[in-house]
Amino acid sequence: MSIIKKVRGFEPHFGKDCFVADGAVVVGEVTMGDRCTVWFNAVVRGDVHSITIGDDTNIQDGAVIHCTYQKAKTVIGHHVSIAHKAIVHGCTIGNYVLVGMGAIVMDDAEVGDGAVIAAGAIVLAGTKIPPITSRGGIPAKQLKETGPEMREVIERTARNYPMYAQWFKDEVQ
Repeated sequence: MSIIKKVRGFEPHFGKDCFVADGAVVVGEVTMGDRCTVWFNAVVRGDVHSITIGDDTNIQDGAVIHCTYQKAKTVIGHHVSIAHKAIVHGCTIGNYVLVGMGAIVMDDAEVGDGAVIAAGAIVLAGTKIPPITSRGGIPAKQLKETGPEMREVIERTARNYPMYAQWFKDEVQ
C-alpha cells in the first residue's frame, strides 16, 4: 500500500490517470500532472516546500524527490524519467529529461530541456545545464550533445511508463 499524506495543511494533488505503486510515499505540497507514475519505494516529499511535476513523468523505484525549507522548491517538467535511486533536490528539471540511476541533482541546479544526467552523476548546487546536453561524473561535466538516438530513448521511456502502470492496474481489476 502506498502512503499519500497531508502535511502542514498541504495535500498532494494528482492529475488524470496517475499511478502510485505499493510502498511509494507522496506527501505534502505536491502537484502532479496527468499520467505520472511513482514506483515502488520512491519518495516524493513536499513537506518543507512545493514539488511540481508535469505530465507523463515517471519517478522510478527508490528515487527521492525533496526540497529545502523556505529556500528551494522542486519543479520537474513533462515527459521526464527520474531513474531508480536518483535524488532530485530543490532544483528545476526541464521537459524530456532523463536523470540516470543513482544520479543526484542538488539545490538550485537547472537542467535544460532534452538533457541527460548520466547514471551516478552529481550535479552540484547552482549548476546550470544547457538543453540537449549530456552530463556525467562527479561533479557532472559536459559529455556530449544529446543526439537523436538518445532523444528517442528519453521519449520512449516516458511513453512506456504509463503502459507499465496499466499492467499493475489491470491485475487489480
